[in-house]
This record gives sequence, C-alpha cells and structure tokens, in this order.
Amino acid sequence: MDWTTILYVTLAGVLLGVLLSFRAPILRFVQEVWLELKKASWPWDPKQSGFRRYKELIDSTLVVIVSSVLLGGYVTFADWILRNVVGALINVNVSA
Repeated sequence: MDWTTILYVTLAGVLLGVLLSFRAPILRFVQEVWLELKKASWPWDPKQSGFRRYKELIDSTLVVIVSSVLLGGYVTFADWILRNVVGALINVNVSA
C-alpha cells in the first residue's frame, strides 16, 4: 500500500467518526431545513410545465440582466466624464 492511500483511508475514518459522533445534531439540522423548504414559496406553479412554469424566474433574470447593463453603462459614462473633467483641470491629455 502507498502512503497516500493510507492517509486517505485514515482521513476517511476520522471523518466518518466525526460524522457519527455528531449524527443527532446533523439529522436535526437536515430535518429543520426540510421543514423550512416545505414552507417556502417557490416562484412557479407546480401544476404548470414547460417555460410557463419558470415565467417569474425568467422575468426576474431579465430584470437583473437589464439592470446590470444599465448600471454598467451609467458607471462607464460617469467614469468617462470624470476622467475628462479631471484631466482638463490638471491639463493632462486623456486618450481613449
């Protein structure tokens, strides 16, 4: 046996021992997460299928993409204006 194999087996045994010693809190956590997920309001109707099922998700994604592009354009424009104004004030030739 190679020493890396022995190391991996030892680490796996230690990890398994830690998981088994904390199994009650881990199981309680998983059960609580499952209960909370059952209470969650998902952005689609489970009876629908196809793209209609994900309409709200697609609409929200498009809003985020459009907002990001607009914000990026605004920041770029403001940067260009400030660069040229500051460059003119300190007499530096700003290219690009």
